[in-house]
Amino acid sequence: MPEPTEAHAAALAAVPTQLLIGGAWVDAEAGGTLKVHNPANGEVLTSVADASPADGERALSAAADAQAEWAATAPRVRSDILRHAYELLVERTEHFALLMTLEMGKPLAEARGEVAYGAEFFRWFSEETVRIHGRYSTAPAGNTRLLTMKAPVGPTLMITPWNFPLAMGTRKIGPAVAAGCTMVIKPAHETPLSMLALADLMQEVGLPAGVLNVVTTMHSGALCEPLIRDPRTRKLTFTGSTAVGKRLVEQSAEQLLRLSMELGGNAPFIVFEDADLDAAVEGAMLAKMRNIGEACTSANRFFVHESVAEEFASRFAERMAALKVGDGTLDGVQVGPLITDKARADVDELVQDAVAAGARALTGAGPLEGPGHFYAPTVLFGVPDHARVLHEEIFGPVAPIATFTDEAEVLARANATEYGLVAYVFTRDMSRVLRVSEALEFGMVGINTGIVSNAAAPFGGVKHSGYGREGGFEGIEEYLETKYVGLAL
Repeated sequence: MPEPTEAHAAALAAVPTQLLIGGAWVDAEAGGTLKVHNPANGEVLTSVADASPADGERALSAAADAQAEWAATAPRVRSDILRHAYELLVERTEHFALLMTLEMGKPLAEARGEVAYGAEFFRWFSEETVRIHGRYSTAPAGNTRLLTMKAPVGPTLMITPWNFPLAMGTRKIGPAVAAGCTMVIKPAHETPLSMLALADLMQEVGLPAGVLNVVTTMHSGALCEPLIRDPRTRKLTFTGSTAVGKRLVEQSAEQLLRLSMELGGNAPFIVFEDADLDAAVEGAMLAKMRNIGEACTSANRFFVHESVAEEFASRFAERMAALKVGDGTLDGVQVGPLITDKARADVDELVQDAVAAGARALTGAGPLEGPGHFYAPTVLFGVPDHARVLHEEIFGPVAPIATFTDEAEVLARANATEYGLVAYVFTRDMSRVLRVSEALEFGMVGINTGIVSNAAAPFGGVKHSGYGREGGFEGIEEYLETKYVGLAL
């Protein structure tokens, strides 16, 4: 086996560092590059092309030119491309996992999980590709036949985040390929390598030139805004912060684009007095610590019934304190670095505000020394309602716990947020399950589980968490238009 540094170098050397436009790997027009850093030590991994607005326009032209032919491609052909991509991605799990760990920081075990999760979108949508259908019916008056047809929306601009650099790509690329849409994808500048490697894989499995175009850039706004305002773009899909999402929605109004917006979250994690505490603690670890807490689905506010709060908090803190923090490429590491030093500082600011407001730190509550952006897994108990940590998205390994006394109270507090992505509930009362699921103002609800994401389920939120759904039967509809034909007899 090669030494880790040799394995790292080999993985990085296999990744294209140019832009993918019209089926060719090309340099940025102005020749610029951007550096990709390892958040575990701050070192530069490699440099990739830094696209300009002119490069973005070239990519959109390639997508627009390829749209008609791609839309006319047989569903089985599109299905087979996705199936082949799924198989190859699974086969190369170790390669993609290492790339993600190097550029984003998550431990290798989690990165392998993301490959499995991301690949599943290709498998799911390969099966949905051949099931796109319309309908035929008789009009109520009897003298007309009503036909509906499905057609691809058209060229789509995709903007993906740094926290799930592979899966957020496959979750968008899969349904677009299945529906017959061409794409321009702009990955986050912090983590472009996973997307470049994925695009290379898509070329390998036979995706035609121009169907998928990738532009990496440090200047996202300058590159994307002209594409959003270009009449050739017909859809925008974005995963990221609510603040950025709102700006993109405003820009999209000019062309009345179809939109899929997966934005911020402030997920409540509710533990009722009858909950199985073993399951609740396990669920809390999953819901809080997936992706180092850097996930929009991460449990952000823990509401625990006062009768079990002390025991839950103690057991949860014990589990959090035992986690091994370090470079995610090393054996046994369970918590990697946060993405940037600013991200770590933002997390610590929320923690210190809560402590100053009266919260008690049961474990952690501070950054860790050494190179890299590490923060100690933290549990805060007795967090007052006015603490910022209960109102702002944490995006780090911090679990703030507050107590409650009854169902109506906790539902009101859980819903008292502008966000509405996901909520978690632990209870053994099935009547309560239905009541609470209906009352929670969130697009997804996890009952006695800390993970809700599944390629076969519709992922998305309400309120300021966005709109549109990714995954499930609903996911492909986001990339399809419905055409009605009235046929008189």
